[in-house]
Amino acid sequence: MSETSMNVDIVVPNQTRYLRLIGNIAEQIAKELETKDYDPDTLAYHLNLVLTEAVANAIEYGGDKRPDNTVKVCLSIEDRELRIEVYDHGQGFDISNLPTPDLDQLSERGRGIFFIRNLMDSVAYRMSEEGNVLEMRKTLK
Repeated sequence: MSETSMNVDIVVPNQTRYLRLIGNIAEQIAKELETKDYDPDTLAYHLNLVLTEAVANAIEYGGDKRPDNTVKVCLSIEDRELRIEVYDHGQGFDISNLPTPDLDQLSERGRGIFFIRNLMDSVAYRMSEEGNVLEMRKTLK
């Protein structure tokens, strides 16, 4: 991967109709990256999934379902590391206490963090002055 440095900040209303836009932005960024380890289309699909799941959770659980609240997304790439931060204004939660979903069940709910953990190298959740932050990192080679 050539040395790329990038910062993209996005703020969207607390509404699920913006999920497609967020996913499309993630795909376009992924397709612009030159990596040895990832096919651009696969990386684009993974980043779309990770980001839309994270933002959907922020909208559902972090914004009190008020459409006037916002979700902030910060994507950055530096030294071959992709960092995604999703900010919301909810109560927060303990990511370490989330159970692994039963993948044999047909329910589509409760799998977002599971997918995020499996597709990213590290996942952390913390509080900041700007709100709750879900931070995801992936090394790009």
